[in-house]
Amino acid sequence: MAESLICNNTQSRVSSVLNRDVKQFGKKFMFDSNEETCWNSDQGESQWVVLEFPQPVKVSELRLQFQGGFSGKSCKLQGSAKENDLKHIVDFYPEDNNCLQSFPIQDAPLVQRLKIVFENSADFFGRIIVYTLDILGEKVLF
Repeated sequence: MAESLICNNTQSRVSSVLNRDVKQFGKKFMFDSNEETCWNSDQGESQWVVLEFPQPVKVSELRLQFQGGFSGKSCKLQGSAKENDLKHIVDFYPEDNNCLQSFPIQDAPLVQRLKIVFENSADFFGRIIVYTLDILGEKVLF
């Protein structure tokens, strides 16, 4: 059964933070389960989020909640084993709204690193605002 793959040992990086104000708009707010906090990127095309898991995972679903007007329009999910080059997994196209959106991932490879690329945004300046990000799937134990 699928479970959230994001844990305290999952490392994350983002392309940018609005005005470098990590205290108010930092990446940690995507994972805090508080609907009043968010990650807010700075302006520019191709914003992204990278997640590194403590062990290999098999992803089955991606969940995102944007702020309407600041959602990704054309997005892609990439993945790799720990240090290998990222490979394309799937393209997805979120709706421009405030709802939690779910994107099933079919036949995903075993990965330890994921990159979500927001190739463009509903915002004219390319900003992305994410209130919730979750990755569901299975942890693989060796």
